[in-house]
Amino acid sequence: MRTRTIAVTAITIALASSSLASPALAQGGLSGEVIGSLSMGAYDEGATEIVAFDPGTQVAFSTNGETEALDVIDLADPTAPSLLNSIELGGSPTSVAVANGIAAVTVLGEEQGAPGRVVFVGEGGAELGSVEVGVHPDMVTFTPDGMKVLTADEGEPSDDYTADGPGSVTIVDLAAGPENATATVVGFADFDEGGARAAQLDPAVRVYGPGASVSMDLEPEYVAVSPDGSTAWVSLQENNALAVIDIASASVTAIVPLGTRDFAVAGAGIDASNEDGAINISTWPARGMYMPDGMATYEVDGATYLVTANEGDSRDYEDEAGYTEESDVADLTLDPETFPDAASLQAEANLGKLEVSTASGDTDGDGDWDEIHAFGTRSITVWDPATASVVWDSGDAMEQHIAETNPDFFNASNDSNELEDRSDNAGPEPEGLALGTIGERTYAFVGAERQSGIFVFDVTDPAASSLVTYLENRDWTAEPDTPDTGEAGDLGPEGLVFIPAATSPSGSDLLLVANEVSGTLTVWQLTAG
Repeated sequence: MRTRTIAVTAITIALASSSLASPALAQGGLSGEVIGSLSMGAYDEGATEIVAFDPGTQVAFSTNGETEALDVIDLADPTAPSLLNSIELGGSPTSVAVANGIAAVTVLGEEQGAPGRVVFVGEGGAELGSVEVGVHPDMVTFTPDGMKVLTADEGEPSDDYTADGPGSVTIVDLAAGPENATATVVGFADFDEGGARAAQLDPAVRVYGPGASVSMDLEPEYVAVSPDGSTAWVSLQENNALAVIDIASASVTAIVPLGTRDFAVAGAGIDASNEDGAINISTWPARGMYMPDGMATYEVDGATYLVTANEGDSRDYEDEAGYTEESDVADLTLDPETFPDAASLQAEANLGKLEVSTASGDTDGDGDWDEIHAFGTRSITVWDPATASVVWDSGDAMEQHIAETNPDFFNASNDSNELEDRSDNAGPEPEGLALGTIGERTYAFVGAERQSGIFVFDVTDPAASSLVTYLENRDWTAEPDTPDTGEAGDLGPEGLVFIPAATSPSGSDLLLVANEVSGTLTVWQLTAG
Protein backbone atom coordinates (compact mmCIF):
# COMPACT_ATOMS: atom_id res chain seq x y z
CA MET A 1 0.00 0.00 0.00
CA ARG A 2 1.53 3.31 -1.10
CA THR A 3 1.83 6.00 1.53
CA ARG A 4 3.10 9.54 1.38
CA THR A 5 5.56 10.92 3.86
CA ILE A 6 5.32 14.58 4.71
CA ALA A 7 8.49 16.29 5.82
CA VAL A 8 8.16 17.52 9.39
CA THR A 9 9.10 21.16 8.92
CA ALA A 10 7.64 24.40 10.16
CA ILE A 11 5.89 26.49 7.53
CA THR A 12 5.47 30.25 7.68
CA ILE A 13 3.45 31.46 4.74
CA ALA A 14 4.18 34.85 3.22
CA LEU A 15 1.71 34.99 0.33
CA ALA A 16 2.29 37.05 -2.76
CA SER A 17 -0.72 39.11 -3.73
CA SER A 18 -1.02 37.20 -7.02
CA SER A 19 -1.76 33.98 -5.09
CA LEU A 20 -4.71 35.47 -3.28
CA ALA A 21 -8.31 35.52 -4.42
CA SER A 22 -9.89 38.69 -5.67
CA PRO A 23 -12.92 39.79 -3.65
CA ALA A 24 -14.84 40.11 -6.92
CA LEU A 25 -16.81 37.04 -7.92
CA ALA A 26 -15.50 34.93 -10.77
CA GLN A 27 -17.50 34.96 -13.99
CA GLY A 28 -19.84 32.06 -14.76
CA GLY A 29 -19.99 30.35 -11.41
CA LEU A 30 -22.94 28.92 -9.58
CA SER A 31 -26.28 29.96 -8.18
CA GLY A 32 -28.38 28.47 -5.43
CA GLU A 33 -31.90 28.71 -4.06
CA VAL A 34 -33.52 27.31 -0.95
CA ILE A 35 -36.12 24.71 -1.95
CA GLY A 36 -36.82 23.13 1.45
CA SER A 37 -36.20 23.52 5.16
CA LEU A 38 -37.01 21.72 8.38
CA SER A 39 -36.89 23.26 11.84
CA MET A 40 -36.10 21.08 14.84
CA GLY A 41 -37.90 23.59 17.05
CA ALA A 42 -35.03 24.67 19.29
CA TYR A 43 -32.94 27.83 19.13
CA ASP A 44 -29.24 27.72 20.08
CA GLU A 45 -29.44 24.19 21.49
CA GLY A 46 -27.47 22.33 18.82
CA ALA A 47 -30.67 20.70 17.57
CA THR A 48 -29.07 20.03 14.21
CA GLU A 49 -25.30 20.01 13.89
CA ILE A 50 -23.85 17.42 11.51
CA VAL A 51 -25.79 15.90 8.64
CA ALA A 52 -25.27 12.93 6.30
CA PHE A 53 -27.32 11.64 3.37
CA ASP A 54 -28.09 8.08 2.27
CA PRO A 55 -28.95 8.02 -1.45
CA GLY A 56 -30.31 4.47 -1.25
CA THR A 57 -33.13 5.34 1.12
CA GLN A 58 -33.26 9.08 0.38
CA VAL A 59 -33.03 9.98 4.05
CA ALA A 60 -30.77 12.37 5.91
CA PHE A 61 -29.32 11.69 9.34
CA SER A 62 -28.77 14.70 11.60
CA THR A 63 -27.19 14.80 15.05
CA ASN A 64 -29.35 16.47 17.68
CA GLY A 65 -27.39 17.74 20.68
CA GLU A 66 -30.51 18.94 22.48
CA THR A 67 -32.28 15.56 22.56
CA GLU A 68 -29.08 13.45 22.38
CA ALA A 69 -30.53 11.59 19.43
CA LEU A 70 -29.99 10.93 15.76
CA ASP A 71 -32.82 12.44 13.74
CA VAL A 72 -33.87 10.56 10.59
CA ILE A 73 -35.31 12.90 7.95
CA ASP A 74 -37.23 11.96 4.82
CA LEU A 75 -35.77 13.74 1.78
CA ALA A 76 -37.63 11.88 -0.96
CA ASP A 77 -39.26 15.23 -1.66
CA PRO A 78 -36.47 17.73 -0.88
CA THR A 79 -38.94 20.61 -1.04
CA ALA A 80 -40.73 19.16 2.00
CA PRO A 81 -38.26 17.40 4.32
CA SER A 82 -39.97 15.71 7.24
CA LEU A 83 -38.85 14.02 10.45
CA LEU A 84 -39.35 10.25 10.30
CA ASN A 85 -38.06 9.33 13.74
CA SER A 86 -35.38 10.03 16.32
CA ILE A 87 -33.00 7.35 17.54
CA GLU A 88 -31.87 7.56 21.15
CA LEU A 89 -28.19 6.74 21.43
CA GLY A 90 -27.59 6.63 25.18
CA GLY A 91 -25.24 9.57 24.98
CA SER A 92 -24.53 12.79 23.13
CA PRO A 93 -23.90 12.40 19.38
CA THR A 94 -21.17 14.50 17.80
CA SER A 95 -20.96 13.46 14.15
CA VAL A 96 -22.49 11.18 11.52
CA ALA A 97 -21.42 9.76 8.17
CA VAL A 98 -23.05 7.35 5.69
CA ALA A 99 -21.75 4.71 3.27
CA ASN A 100 -23.28 1.61 1.70
CA GLY A 101 -26.58 2.18 3.49
CA ILE A 102 -24.96 2.30 6.94
CA ALA A 103 -24.85 5.40 9.14
CA ALA A 104 -21.97 5.69 11.61
CA VAL A 105 -22.59 7.98 14.59
CA THR A 106 -20.01 9.05 17.16
CA VAL A 107 -21.31 9.17 20.74
CA LEU A 108 -19.50 10.65 23.73
CA GLY A 109 -18.69 8.57 26.81
CA GLU A 110 -20.79 9.02 29.92
CA GLU A 111 -17.98 10.63 31.92
CA GLN A 112 -15.18 13.07 31.18
CA GLY A 113 -12.19 11.17 29.83
CA ALA A 114 -14.15 7.99 29.09
CA PRO A 115 -13.92 6.31 25.69
CA GLY A 116 -16.67 7.07 23.21
CA ARG A 117 -18.51 4.82 20.77
CA VAL A 118 -19.42 4.54 17.14
CA VAL A 119 -22.98 3.30 16.71
CA PHE A 120 -23.98 1.81 13.35
CA VAL A 121 -27.52 2.39 12.13
CA GLY A 122 -29.24 0.76 9.16
CA GLU A 123 -32.43 1.24 7.20
CA GLY A 124 -35.39 2.21 9.33
CA GLY A 125 -33.12 3.26 12.19
CA ALA A 126 -32.22 -0.25 13.31
CA GLU A 127 -29.04 -0.41 15.37
CA LEU A 128 -26.62 -2.79 13.65
CA GLY A 129 -23.84 -2.73 16.23
CA SER A 130 -21.40 -0.47 18.04
CA VAL A 131 -17.73 -0.32 18.91
CA GLU A 132 -15.64 1.54 21.48
CA VAL A 133 -13.30 4.26 20.18
CA GLY A 134 -11.01 6.88 21.73
CA VAL A 135 -11.80 9.66 24.19
CA HIS A 136 -14.27 12.34 23.06
CA PRO A 137 -14.81 11.34 19.41
CA ASP A 138 -15.67 14.56 17.61
CA MET A 139 -15.90 13.58 13.95
CA VAL A 140 -16.46 10.43 11.89
CA THR A 141 -15.89 9.55 8.24
CA PHE A 142 -15.78 6.49 5.99
CA THR A 143 -13.01 5.51 3.62
CA PRO A 144 -14.12 5.84 -0.03
CA ASP A 145 -14.90 2.11 -0.31
CA GLY A 146 -17.03 2.21 2.84
CA MET A 147 -15.07 -0.61 4.48
CA LYS A 148 -13.45 1.42 7.24
CA VAL A 149 -14.56 4.19 9.56
CA LEU A 150 -12.20 6.76 11.08
CA THR A 151 -12.92 8.96 14.08
CA ALA A 152 -11.11 12.05 15.35
CA ASP A 153 -10.92 11.53 19.12
CA GLU A 154 -10.33 14.98 20.58
CA GLY A 155 -9.63 13.96 24.16
CA GLU A 156 -10.70 17.34 25.53
CA PRO A 157 -9.59 18.31 29.05
CA SER A 158 -12.00 18.92 31.89
CA ASP A 159 -13.24 22.46 32.58
CA ASP A 160 -10.70 22.94 35.37
CA TYR A 161 -7.95 21.32 33.28
CA THR A 162 -7.19 18.77 35.98
CA ALA A 163 -7.97 15.88 33.63
CA ASP A 164 -6.93 15.69 30.00
CA GLY A 165 -7.72 12.61 27.93
CA PRO A 166 -5.34 11.44 25.20
CA GLY A 167 -6.04 12.48 21.64
CA SER A 168 -6.25 9.70 19.08
CA VAL A 169 -7.62 8.51 15.76
CA THR A 170 -9.64 5.30 15.74
CA ILE A 171 -9.78 3.08 12.66
CA VAL A 172 -12.79 0.77 12.59
CA ASP A 173 -12.76 -2.23 10.27
CA LEU A 174 -16.14 -3.29 8.85
CA ALA A 175 -14.90 -6.29 6.84
CA ALA A 176 -16.97 -8.65 9.03
CA GLY A 177 -19.99 -6.31 9.08
CA PRO A 178 -21.01 -3.58 11.54
CA GLU A 179 -22.17 -6.17 14.07
CA ASN A 180 -18.60 -7.51 14.24
CA ALA A 181 -16.68 -4.25 13.80
CA THR A 182 -13.19 -4.09 15.26
CA ALA A 183 -11.41 -0.90 16.30
CA THR A 184 -7.76 0.11 16.44
CA VAL A 185 -6.98 3.27 18.41
CA VAL A 186 -3.99 5.14 16.98
CA GLY A 187 -2.46 7.34 19.66
CA PHE A 188 0.54 9.63 19.93
CA ALA A 189 2.41 8.22 22.96
CA ASP A 190 5.54 7.58 20.87
CA PHE A 191 5.95 11.37 20.60
CA ASP A 192 5.91 11.89 24.38
CA GLU A 193 9.08 12.84 26.20
CA GLY A 194 11.24 9.72 26.29
CA GLY A 195 9.14 8.07 23.59
CA ALA A 196 10.58 6.34 20.56
CA ARG A 197 9.67 9.25 18.25
CA ALA A 198 10.03 12.20 20.62
CA ALA A 199 12.88 13.65 18.56
CA GLN A 200 10.67 13.70 15.45
CA LEU A 201 8.20 16.19 16.89
CA ASP A 202 8.81 19.59 15.36
CA PRO A 203 8.89 22.29 18.07
CA ALA A 204 6.56 24.37 15.91
CA VAL A 205 3.74 21.97 16.82
CA ARG A 206 1.92 23.81 19.62
CA VAL A 207 2.10 21.62 22.74
CA TYR A 208 1.27 23.86 25.66
CA GLY A 209 -1.53 22.56 27.88
CA PRO A 210 -0.65 22.82 31.58
CA GLY A 211 1.09 19.65 32.65
CA ALA A 212 0.11 17.81 29.48
CA SER A 213 2.20 15.27 27.64
CA VAL A 214 2.27 15.40 23.84
CA SER A 215 -0.23 12.55 23.54
CA MET A 216 -2.60 14.30 25.95
CA ASP A 217 -2.16 17.71 24.36
CA LEU A 218 -2.81 16.77 20.73
CA GLU A 219 -6.51 17.23 19.95
CA PRO A 220 -7.75 15.66 16.68
CA GLU A 221 -10.65 17.67 15.29
CA TYR A 222 -11.35 16.43 11.77
CA VAL A 223 -10.31 13.64 9.38
CA ALA A 224 -9.99 13.79 5.60
CA VAL A 225 -9.17 10.59 3.69
CA SER A 226 -7.27 10.43 0.41
CA PRO A 227 -9.32 9.43 -2.67
CA ASP A 228 -7.48 6.09 -2.81
CA GLY A 229 -8.28 5.36 0.83
CA SER A 230 -4.66 4.89 1.87
CA THR A 231 -3.94 8.03 3.89
CA ALA A 232 -5.79 10.18 6.41
CA TRP A 233 -4.96 13.77 7.26
CA VAL A 234 -6.13 14.75 10.72
CA SER A 235 -6.54 18.33 11.89
CA LEU A 236 -4.96 18.91 15.31
CA GLN A 237 -6.76 22.20 15.60
CA GLU A 238 -5.50 23.78 18.83
CA ASN A 239 -2.02 22.48 18.03
CA ASN A 240 -2.09 24.14 14.57
CA ALA A 241 -0.87 20.95 12.95
CA LEU A 242 -1.83 17.93 10.86
CA ALA A 243 -1.28 14.31 11.72
CA VAL A 244 -0.73 12.00 8.78
CA ILE A 245 -2.05 8.46 9.25
CA ASP A 246 -1.26 5.39 7.16
CA ILE A 247 -4.60 3.60 7.28
CA ALA A 248 -3.44 0.09 6.34
CA SER A 249 -0.84 -0.08 9.11
CA ALA A 250 -2.83 2.09 11.55
CA SER A 251 0.24 4.20 12.25
CA VAL A 252 1.24 7.85 12.41
CA THR A 253 3.40 8.79 9.43
CA ALA A 254 4.14 12.35 10.56
CA ILE A 255 2.94 15.30 12.60
CA VAL A 256 3.23 18.47 10.54
CA PRO A 257 3.07 22.03 11.91
CA LEU A 258 1.03 24.37 9.70
CA GLY A 259 2.73 27.65 10.56
CA THR A 260 1.05 31.00 10.11
CA ARG A 261 -0.38 33.29 7.44
CA ASP A 262 1.00 36.82 7.36
CA PHE A 263 -1.71 39.47 7.71
CA ALA A 264 0.83 42.10 6.57
CA VAL A 265 0.72 40.88 2.95
CA ALA A 266 -1.49 42.77 0.48
CA GLY A 267 -4.70 40.83 -0.12
CA ALA A 268 -4.36 38.96 3.18
CA GLY A 269 -5.47 41.63 5.61
CA ILE A 270 -8.26 41.51 8.19
CA ASP A 271 -10.66 43.83 9.97
CA ALA A 272 -9.15 43.56 13.44
CA SER A 273 -11.31 45.83 15.60
CA ASN A 274 -14.90 45.78 16.76
CA GLU A 275 -14.48 49.20 18.36
CA ASP A 276 -13.60 51.47 15.42
CA GLY A 277 -17.15 51.86 14.13
CA ALA A 278 -16.17 51.22 10.51
CA ILE A 279 -15.13 48.48 8.12
CA ASN A 280 -11.36 48.55 7.93
CA ILE A 281 -9.84 45.54 6.18
CA SER A 282 -6.15 46.36 6.38
CA THR A 283 -2.76 44.71 6.53
CA TRP A 284 -1.36 44.38 10.03
CA PRO A 285 1.88 43.08 11.59
CA ALA A 286 0.15 39.97 12.89
CA ARG A 287 -0.20 36.36 11.83
CA GLY A 288 -3.08 33.92 11.72
CA MET A 289 -2.63 30.31 12.80
CA TYR A 290 -4.46 28.11 10.28
CA MET A 291 -6.06 25.78 12.86
CA PRO A 292 -8.45 24.11 10.39
CA ASP A 293 -11.77 22.54 11.24
CA GLY A 294 -13.54 21.14 8.16
CA MET A 295 -11.30 19.52 5.53
CA ALA A 296 -11.72 17.51 2.34
CA THR A 297 -9.51 15.94 -0.32
CA TYR A 298 -9.85 15.75 -4.09
CA GLU A 299 -7.75 14.67 -7.02
CA VAL A 300 -6.60 16.63 -10.08
CA ASP A 301 -4.49 14.98 -12.79
CA GLY A 302 -3.49 12.21 -10.42
CA ALA A 303 -2.39 14.56 -7.62
CA THR A 304 -4.23 14.78 -4.28
CA TYR A 305 -5.08 18.17 -2.78
CA LEU A 306 -6.38 19.03 0.68
CA VAL A 307 -8.80 21.92 1.24
CA THR A 308 -9.13 23.34 4.76
CA ALA A 309 -11.55 25.79 6.39
CA ASN A 310 -9.29 27.70 8.76
CA GLU A 311 -11.66 28.39 11.63
CA GLY A 312 -9.16 28.80 14.46
CA ASP A 313 -9.79 27.80 18.05
CA SER A 314 -8.35 28.56 21.47
CA ARG A 315 -8.10 26.83 24.80
CA ASP A 316 -10.28 28.82 27.13
CA TYR A 317 -11.36 26.94 30.25
CA GLU A 318 -13.05 29.49 32.43
CA ASP A 319 -13.27 27.44 35.60
CA GLU A 320 -11.48 29.28 38.43
CA ALA A 321 -8.78 26.63 38.44
CA GLY A 322 -8.72 26.32 34.65
CA TYR A 323 -6.55 27.71 31.90
CA THR A 324 -6.90 30.21 29.08
CA GLU A 325 -4.49 31.27 26.35
CA GLU A 326 -6.71 34.12 25.13
CA SER A 327 -5.62 37.74 25.32
CA ASP A 328 -6.21 41.00 23.52
CA VAL A 329 -3.22 42.51 21.73
CA ALA A 330 -3.58 45.52 24.02
CA ASP A 331 -2.67 43.32 26.99
CA LEU A 332 0.52 41.85 25.49
CA THR A 333 4.01 43.16 26.14
CA LEU A 334 5.28 43.61 22.59
CA ASP A 335 8.96 43.42 21.72
CA PRO A 336 10.08 47.05 21.30
CA GLU A 337 12.45 46.30 18.42
CA THR A 338 9.93 44.31 16.41
CA PHE A 339 7.05 46.66 17.25
CA PRO A 340 8.49 50.16 17.70
CA ASP A 341 4.96 51.56 17.16
CA ALA A 342 3.45 49.32 19.84
CA ALA A 343 1.43 52.09 21.49
CA SER A 344 -0.34 52.89 18.24
CA LEU A 345 -0.87 49.25 17.31
CA GLN A 346 -2.40 48.49 20.69
CA ALA A 347 -5.07 51.18 20.36
CA GLU A 348 -8.58 49.69 20.31
CA ALA A 349 -9.27 51.05 16.82
CA ASN A 350 -6.18 49.27 15.46
CA LEU A 351 -4.99 45.88 16.74
CA GLY A 352 -5.70 46.37 20.42
CA LYS A 353 -8.95 44.38 20.52
CA LEU A 354 -7.80 41.48 18.34
CA GLU A 355 -8.01 38.18 20.26
CA VAL A 356 -4.68 36.39 20.19
CA SER A 357 -2.74 33.65 21.92
CA THR A 358 -0.35 33.94 24.84
CA ALA A 359 0.86 30.38 24.26
CA SER A 360 2.93 31.22 21.17
CA GLY A 361 4.64 34.24 19.66
CA ASP A 362 7.43 34.77 22.21
CA THR A 363 9.96 33.28 19.81
CA ASP A 364 13.08 34.04 21.86
CA GLY A 365 11.62 33.23 25.28
CA ASP A 366 12.40 36.59 26.85
CA GLY A 367 8.87 37.31 28.10
CA ASP A 368 7.68 39.70 25.39
CA TRP A 369 5.92 38.93 22.12
CA ASP A 370 7.97 38.90 18.92
CA GLU A 371 5.02 37.74 16.82
CA ILE A 372 1.29 38.24 17.24
CA HIS A 373 -0.65 34.99 16.70
CA ALA A 374 -4.39 35.18 16.05
CA PHE A 375 -6.73 32.17 15.94
CA GLY A 376 -7.56 31.14 12.38
CA THR A 377 -6.94 32.95 9.10
CA ARG A 378 -10.47 33.92 7.97
CA SER A 379 -9.76 31.99 4.78
CA ILE A 380 -9.71 28.61 3.14
CA THR A 381 -6.50 27.02 1.90
CA VAL A 382 -5.71 24.50 -0.81
CA TRP A 383 -2.67 22.45 0.22
CA ASP A 384 -0.39 20.00 -1.51
CA PRO A 385 -0.36 17.47 1.33
CA ALA A 386 2.58 15.57 -0.15
CA THR A 387 4.85 18.56 0.55
CA ALA A 388 2.75 20.36 3.19
CA SER A 389 2.86 23.49 1.05
CA VAL A 390 0.17 26.07 0.31
CA VAL A 391 -1.08 25.94 -3.28
CA TRP A 392 -3.64 28.73 -2.89
CA ASP A 393 -5.31 30.72 -0.13
CA SER A 394 -8.45 32.84 -0.30
CA GLY A 395 -6.85 35.69 1.64
CA ASP A 396 -9.30 38.41 2.62
CA ALA A 397 -11.90 37.44 -0.01
CA MET A 398 -14.58 36.50 2.53
CA GLU A 399 -14.44 39.73 4.48
CA GLN A 400 -14.11 41.80 1.30
CA HIS A 401 -17.19 40.20 -0.21
CA ILE A 402 -19.36 40.84 2.84
CA ALA A 403 -18.04 44.39 3.08
CA GLU A 404 -19.14 45.01 -0.51
CA THR A 405 -22.51 43.24 -0.43
CA ASN A 406 -23.78 43.61 3.15
CA PRO A 407 -21.83 46.43 4.85
CA ASP A 408 -24.54 47.14 7.45
CA PHE A 409 -24.03 43.68 8.97
CA PHE A 410 -20.35 43.09 8.23
CA ASN A 411 -18.78 40.54 10.64
CA ALA A 412 -22.01 40.17 12.60
CA SER A 413 -22.43 37.02 14.68
CA ASN A 414 -24.94 34.19 14.49
CA ASP A 415 -26.72 35.45 17.60
CA SER A 416 -26.47 39.19 16.98
CA ASN A 417 -26.98 41.65 14.13
CA GLU A 418 -24.38 44.01 15.55
CA LEU A 419 -21.97 45.45 13.00
CA GLU A 420 -18.40 44.16 13.46
CA ASP A 421 -19.33 42.02 16.46
CA ARG A 422 -16.76 39.42 15.37
CA SER A 423 -14.07 41.61 13.81
CA ASP A 424 -11.84 41.14 16.83
CA ASN A 425 -12.32 37.37 16.79
CA ALA A 426 -12.20 35.27 13.59
CA GLY A 427 -14.54 37.46 11.52
CA PRO A 428 -16.96 35.33 9.43
CA GLU A 429 -15.30 32.19 10.87
CA PRO A 430 -15.11 29.51 8.14
CA GLU A 431 -15.81 26.15 9.76
CA GLY A 432 -17.71 23.45 7.85
CA LEU A 433 -16.64 22.40 4.36
CA ALA A 434 -17.87 20.09 1.61
CA LEU A 435 -16.61 19.49 -1.92
CA GLY A 436 -18.81 18.81 -4.92
CA THR A 437 -18.41 18.45 -8.67
CA ILE A 438 -20.98 19.97 -11.03
CA GLY A 439 -20.30 19.46 -14.69
CA GLU A 440 -16.56 19.80 -15.10
CA ARG A 441 -16.07 22.15 -12.13
CA THR A 442 -15.21 21.28 -8.54
CA TYR A 443 -16.53 23.56 -5.81
CA ALA A 444 -15.75 24.02 -2.14
CA PHE A 445 -18.82 24.94 -0.08
CA VAL A 446 -17.69 26.68 3.11
CA GLY A 447 -19.96 27.47 6.04
CA ALA A 448 -19.27 30.84 7.66
CA GLU A 449 -20.33 29.99 11.19
CA ARG A 450 -20.81 33.56 12.41
CA GLN A 451 -21.95 35.41 9.26
CA SER A 452 -24.27 32.42 8.69
CA GLY A 453 -23.85 32.01 4.95
CA ILE A 454 -22.10 29.66 2.53
CA PHE A 455 -19.09 30.84 0.52
CA VAL A 456 -18.61 28.88 -2.71
CA PHE A 457 -15.15 28.60 -4.24
CA ASP A 458 -14.24 27.07 -7.59
CA VAL A 459 -11.21 24.88 -6.83
CA THR A 460 -11.10 23.03 -10.17
CA ASP A 461 -7.64 24.42 -10.87
CA PRO A 462 -6.14 24.33 -7.36
CA ALA A 463 -3.58 27.08 -7.95
CA ALA A 464 -6.14 29.39 -9.59
CA SER A 465 -9.11 28.88 -7.28
CA SER A 466 -11.64 31.68 -6.91
CA LEU A 467 -14.70 32.82 -4.98
CA VAL A 468 -17.72 32.34 -7.25
CA THR A 469 -20.76 33.05 -5.10
CA TYR A 470 -22.16 33.45 -1.59
CA LEU A 471 -25.39 31.80 -0.44
CA GLU A 472 -27.34 33.13 2.51
CA ASN A 473 -30.74 32.34 3.99
CA ARG A 474 -30.69 34.85 6.83
CA ASP A 475 -33.18 37.67 7.37
CA TRP A 476 -31.23 40.64 8.72
CA THR A 477 -34.43 42.53 9.59
CA ALA A 478 -35.17 39.97 12.33
CA GLU A 479 -33.33 39.65 15.62
CA PRO A 480 -31.54 36.29 15.74
CA ASP A 481 -31.70 35.94 19.52
CA THR A 482 -35.49 35.59 19.62
CA PRO A 483 -35.91 31.91 20.48
CA ASP A 484 -38.06 29.54 18.48
CA THR A 485 -39.58 32.08 16.07
CA GLY A 486 -37.50 31.16 13.04
CA GLU A 487 -37.87 34.68 11.68
CA ALA A 488 -34.13 35.19 11.25
CA GLY A 489 -33.68 32.17 9.00
CA ASP A 490 -30.57 30.02 9.07
CA LEU A 491 -27.98 30.74 11.76
CA GLY A 492 -24.66 29.03 12.43
CA PRO A 493 -24.03 26.60 9.55
CA GLU A 494 -22.16 23.65 11.04
CA GLY A 495 -22.42 20.60 8.78
CA LEU A 496 -22.62 20.58 4.97
CA VAL A 497 -23.23 17.74 2.51
CA PHE A 498 -23.16 17.98 -1.28
CA ILE A 499 -25.58 15.65 -3.10
CA PRO A 500 -24.75 15.21 -6.80
CA ALA A 501 -27.58 15.15 -9.31
CA ALA A 502 -26.92 11.48 -10.09
CA THR A 503 -27.95 10.41 -6.57
CA SER A 504 -30.23 13.32 -5.68
CA PRO A 505 -33.93 12.64 -4.97
CA SER A 506 -34.82 15.56 -7.25
CA GLY A 507 -32.33 14.87 -10.03
CA SER A 508 -30.65 18.22 -9.33
CA ASP A 509 -27.45 19.03 -7.48
CA LEU A 510 -28.28 19.81 -3.85
CA LEU A 511 -26.51 21.10 -0.78
CA LEU A 512 -27.73 20.15 2.72
CA VAL A 513 -26.81 22.54 5.50
CA ALA A 514 -27.29 21.83 9.20
CA ASN A 515 -27.54 25.15 11.06
CA GLU A 516 -26.61 24.69 14.71
CA VAL A 517 -27.92 27.95 16.20
CA SER A 518 -31.25 28.17 14.35
CA GLY A 519 -31.80 24.41 14.59
CA THR A 520 -32.73 24.17 10.93
CA LEU A 521 -31.84 21.76 8.14
CA THR A 522 -31.92 23.55 4.80
CA VAL A 523 -31.90 22.19 1.25
CA TRP A 524 -30.25 24.33 -1.43
CA GLN A 525 -30.70 23.56 -5.13
CA LEU A 526 -27.57 24.44 -7.11
CA THR A 527 -27.44 25.54 -10.74
CA ALA A 528 -24.27 26.03 -12.76
CA GLY A 529 -23.79 28.99 -15.08
